[in-house]
Amino acid sequence: MSKIQYKYLNKILLRLLSLIFITLVLTSVVYIVKFFEFKKSNNTDERPTIPFQINTKDKIDNTKYNICAPDSNPVYTNPQYDYTREDIQPIIGYKNNKFGIYTYMEVDEFLDLANKLVNSNGGEWGYVLVPYNVKDYRDDRWQRYFTRLNNLKLIPIIQLWDLDKNNADSEINDSANFLNTLPWPTKNRYISVFNEVNDSKFWHNQLNPEYYAKILDQTISTYKNVNENFFMLNGAFNASARNTLTTMDEEEFLIRMEKKVPGVLSKLDGWASHSYPQPNFTGSPLATGRNSIKAYDWELSMLKKRFGVNTLPVFITETGWPHMEAETYRHDYLPITQVAQNLIYAYKNVWLPDERVVAVTPFTIRYNPPYDNFSWVDKNNKPLFQFKTISKLKKVAGNPPHLQAIWKCKE
Repeated sequence: MSKIQYKYLNKILLRLLSLIFITLVLTSVVYIVKFFEFKKSNNTDERPTIPFQINTKDKIDNTKYNICAPDSNPVYTNPQYDYTREDIQPIIGYKNNKFGIYTYMEVDEFLDLANKLVNSNGGEWGYVLVPYNVKDYRDDRWQRYFTRLNNLKLIPIIQLWDLDKNNADSEINDSANFLNTLPWPTKNRYISVFNEVNDSKFWHNQLNPEYYAKILDQTISTYKNVNENFFMLNGAFNASARNTLTTMDEEEFLIRMEKKVPGVLSKLDGWASHSYPQPNFTGSPLATGRNSIKAYDWELSMLKKRFGVNTLPVFITETGWPHMEAETYRHDYLPITQVAQNLIYAYKNVWLPDERVVAVTPFTIRYNPPYDNFSWVDKNNKPLFQFKTISKLKKVAGNPPHLQAIWKCKE
């Protein structure tokens, strides 16, 4: 080989090696970007794992109202609907105001704020999602709270939480009997059986669909035996989660549940859904599929296809866009004005027209930093921009079968 040929070959090899090196660098960059995009798209757990906590000495009025429903056979109204005007929502059987909000029993003012939001502009009988600790049997506080729900015409969706695995049988039984003593405002007594159990942070720090299947089956049976008007919902799943060390794909979770307790999903009266706009709670309101505000549509299709469960009434117990403006400023979230516009679109074009959707309770009326970006009111309980915007939307004067009267019980 001549020197000229040798030099020429060297140049080709050097260029080839340079090209390979550049390709490897670019591939690495793309991989790193995709990795962080994947992490971001699965970053759906930046929410608190326990309900709002306060200093109870300062905030709770301990006045004992002692007001309750009859011990047996409470009387509910039997509304007369004008079927020719399509007053009722067929899937739930009554004239329905779908607006709601995620709130908490511990702060009285939250209920007043919820009423101003969901029952504004012509509305009555909107919804509130309320976490309930299955160890909590404080009769005076819960009687008082349910009395206020009646007076304000608000429908509670009670979300169970904090089950002790070592005392599960007792807590399920006792909570069912305790909740049955309360003056439920409506004939349907909505119960969501725990929360995001396909994420270990929300469920005993483990992924165990077999155990949840057993608990769901037991809770449905126990509550229904106590009162057939308990309307049982699943614990809403993290629909956008994939298989990781701490989360399990919802479809796989449901398959394993059904395998452990055949038919458990068909025992549900309704479907609770966390339909969040992913990734990073910043997705478009126009998007569809499991990573969107229509995640419930993907879930219902899966329930029918995989398990033969026909369309259930849907309760979107968490959804919404967090806003960047808060004590914990988040540049990766949307401006609050955009959040409000997204919500308007979602209500008008997705949730309200969809006859399968019964209630929408965005997360949350208020939470402390670092989760205050999800709040609808500030730390002084003053309504934020999206609160004011949604309160202006026209509402329906709902008319569900509701309690005719409540009165003082004997001491």
